[in-house]
Amino acid sequence: MTMPEQPYNVYEDRCPTRLVLDRLADKWALLILDRLRGGPLRFNHIRREIKGISQKVLSQTLRKQERDGLITRTIFPTVPVTVEYALTPLGRTLTETVSALTHWAEKNMDAILAAQRTYDERDAS
Repeated sequence: MTMPEQPYNVYEDRCPTRLVLDRLADKWALLILDRLRGGPLRFNHIRREIKGISQKVLSQTLRKQERDGLITRTIFPTVPVTVEYALTPLGRTLTETVSALTHWAEKNMDAILAAQRTYDERDAS
């Protein structure tokens, strides 16, 4: 029995999945998704939690994730206006994967640094 053909093939150069992968492979996108895993957060809370992200990049990344259906943006009519971001059901399907990837880097950083030193020493000779 043959498997039905998938409508999308990530290995094809014009497949729209490439755009999604490009956005998901961004470090800021991964960090935002991982932070939202714990529940809704306000814009400034996200910015304080993710050191080094600029207001502009955070805003752009959140907008892209909202467009892709991964997060929701809720505006509360307060003074000043309060904006809160949360994962959608689709976004929640990524939480295990995103968490595993982001925290894999933390757990394996010493091994990566050692491999880089070995490579650089070998390459220098």
